[in-house]
Amino acid sequence: MPLKWVFQQDNDPKHTTQSPDLNPIENLNAEELWYVVQSSWAGIPVHRCQKSVDSIHCYVL
Repeated sequence: MPLKWVFQQDNDPKHTTQSPDLNPIENLNAEELWYVVQSSWAGIPVHRCQKSVDSIHCYVL
């Protein structure tokens, strides 16, 4: 039996409001965000990237 999902919204305000404390990205500008992304990306070891690439199976027809 396939899963079937139904999205329902009851328009309750507590489901649509968000505390500013829960969304830290609002306090970052684009330059700071780009710096964080680049720093995180640079922290990934080359051997881990190579392992991920090697795990992809390509078939040539």
